[in-house]
Amino acid sequence: MSNPMKVAIIGLGIGRSHIIEGYLPNADRYELAVLCDLNEDRLNAVGDEFGVTRRVTSFDEVLAMPDIDIVDICTPPGSHFELVQQALASGKHVVCEKPLVGSLADIDVLMEVEKSARGRLMPIFQYRYGDGVQKAKRIIDAGLAGKAYVATVETHWVRTPEYYAVPWRGKWATELGGVLMTHAIHLHDMLTFLMGPIGGLFGRVATRVNDIEVEDCVSASLIMENGALATISATLGCPEEISRLRLCFENVTFESNNAPYNPGSDPWKIHANNPDTAEKIDALLQDWTPVPIRFAGQMRDFHDALITGTPLPVTTADARQALELVTAFYQSSETRQEVRFPVGRESPKYKSWRPA
Repeated sequence: MSNPMKVAIIGLGIGRSHIIEGYLPNADRYELAVLCDLNEDRLNAVGDEFGVTRRVTSFDEVLAMPDIDIVDICTPPGSHFELVQQALASGKHVVCEKPLVGSLADIDVLMEVEKSARGRLMPIFQYRYGDGVQKAKRIIDAGLAGKAYVATVETHWVRTPEYYAVPWRGKWATELGGVLMTHAIHLHDMLTFLMGPIGGLFGRVATRVNDIEVEDCVSASLIMENGALATISATLGCPEEISRLRLCFENVTFESNNAPYNPGSDPWKIHANNPDTAEKIDALLQDWTPVPIRFAGQMRDFHDALITGTPLPVTTADARQALELVTAFYQSSETRQEVRFPVGRESPKYKSWRPA
């Protein structure tokens, strides 16, 4: 593919994973042109590793580069709101790691900014990419699954005190939240990706595993907009890590693999509840082409959307839906009441869910 788009990576922690998993597998679509990080040792190490000669410590310097098409923001969450706005104002396309921002008020501002921006903004939800979840999505969208009944979602991972030794982690001001924001947000996005919007939530949050400011255990009971019931739980105190979704529909039951950091890929259990549905699923999937997993799939589809002008594979509306769930969780846990969706300006947590 001629004239690949030039990318600048901002922040080389998770940014290195974007390079390895997202941009290198799509080398015909993207050129890794600039690296930016405040840690010069890391900047030079990653630059040497991937042969990138343009290395800077100034975000403003990146925005002033006329040849850069895409700015990929992989900095700590507390910086996203300002950096995304600056990047859009400079005319760049923007990719931004989750969580996109730290409140519904902030995401609503970004959605307004995005409307008049020359560039386009794509939040990261890479767990949507894998053959298992994409097959399930195709079956559901084709109407073969039928009525949604119930779902369970488990994000049971482990994070130790060493993980929280990184200064910005575990703090409201910089991480913006705990397991809800930086870990379980992936599986919760997959739930709504497959089963549709949430109608209401009763949730609880607690800090039980580590000595940190933010939560590391959560559970909730949900009713989906379509009437289905769902239960979700997450903890950072489970050494035998799993990420698991199980969704029961009228005609099909879906269950993800349990891989903690790649739950979208096969093998998924797709159990048709009757022979007629099984036959229709076989016909629907007979021409299946494997999907690039995680960042590789999302970055491929991002490039295609930029070239064709079609909808982005993940949108700010998707990010808002994820942050609605987070907002409702904190509100419900504090008030001990169910929160109904959509969540808007009426919520006491609309401007911020962080403690005063």
